[in-house]
Amino acid sequence: MVSAPRSVTILGATGSIGASTVDLIKRNPERFRVEAVASGSNATALAQVARDVGARIAVVADPFSYGALKDALAGSGIEAAAGAPALIEAALYPADWVMAAIAGAVGLKPTMAAVERGATVALANKECLVCAGALFMRAAAASGATVLPVDSEHNALFQALGAGRREDVRRVILTASGGPFRTWPLEAIRQATPEQALRHPNWSMGPKVTIDSASLMNKGLELIEAHHLFALAPDDIDVLVHPQSVVHGLVEFRDGSVVAQLGPADMRVPIAHCLAWPQRLDGPAPRLDLAKLRELTFEDPDFVRFPALALARQAMERGGAAPTVLNAADEIAVAEFIGGRIPFLAIAALVEKTLDAADRRGLLSDPPTIDAALAVDHIARSLAMDLLGPLAQ
Repeated sequence: MVSAPRSVTILGATGSIGASTVDLIKRNPERFRVEAVASGSNATALAQVARDVGARIAVVADPFSYGALKDALAGSGIEAAAGAPALIEAALYPADWVMAAIAGAVGLKPTMAAVERGATVALANKECLVCAGALFMRAAAASGATVLPVDSEHNALFQALGAGRREDVRRVILTASGGPFRTWPLEAIRQATPEQALRHPNWSMGPKVTIDSASLMNKGLELIEAHHLFALAPDDIDVLVHPQSVVHGLVEFRDGSVVAQLGPADMRVPIAHCLAWPQRLDGPAPRLDLAKLRELTFEDPDFVRFPALALARQAMERGGAAPTVLNAADEIAVAEFIGGRIPFLAIAALVEKTLDAADRRGLLSDPPTIDAALAVDHIARSLAMDLLGPLAQ
């Protein structure tokens, strides 16, 4: 029995994670009360979300979208605000639970603000852990904040880790679908087009994450996230390719037991787990029918055809600002690939060149503050742009 509605803020309310969160809240209106919703620039969509969930305030990051947001909310009684400071204010609203799903570096400071006030933060922003993981987890520990992983693989590990004592864990395993090029020979991957890379076999995601899934960079970033989320040594985190995307994560214990979390390829499953934690919701996702699936298969990742995964592991082992540079260079490379300006395999090549250039300039030491991490991110993007020339097609 829930005694009172849980108060909720949704940062990134108009993206796919935000939309799934809103769907779950609308199905369970008696359990949740929405304080604030925020998005990047889509004022019209944000205003509709705010009306749908009865939010008290709606915040758009783009200050030029303030007028459109205010007009769209006219007569609703919902307050409108805009700009980066307003995003942080939204994170500081007295909500018990915050969905941190604003993608990119713009989501770093508001998510940190929610953590520093001790909220329960459902984390769907990769940059918090990839660009500033040590800082972020130290802040959570200092404030007593609870960080719940929304990503399906990390959420799976979070659930499976509950099966035993932490000191009895031997290793954890993240699963990867393998993406659309899992069975392609290297020469075919070399010629892959953006349209082919965007055809993910199992998941419906935004273009950046979908391209990262095709290169396995997404799984590499998840290695770094798991390292910080669960305070795991790099050698204690492995990856298995699992094309059915049913087993999302596994934990191996010292006695040989392996505990896995299974579920349909529907992000509402991990979101529902975080939204109601430590309780459960009746979820709308289709029930898993193992008899219909018939078989689940696993294979080791191929680091030759998918070098991005190896680069990410190296960045995790190097530590400091190496993951920050990796992520920034990858964002530039993916955008250039989608724009048709570099071939698919140049994504990893550009990331590697940028890491090397950053290392030569002494930029890979651990950033002491969020602003320092953002400065490294900015410099890495500039380096990546400067290195594009020889890789262009």
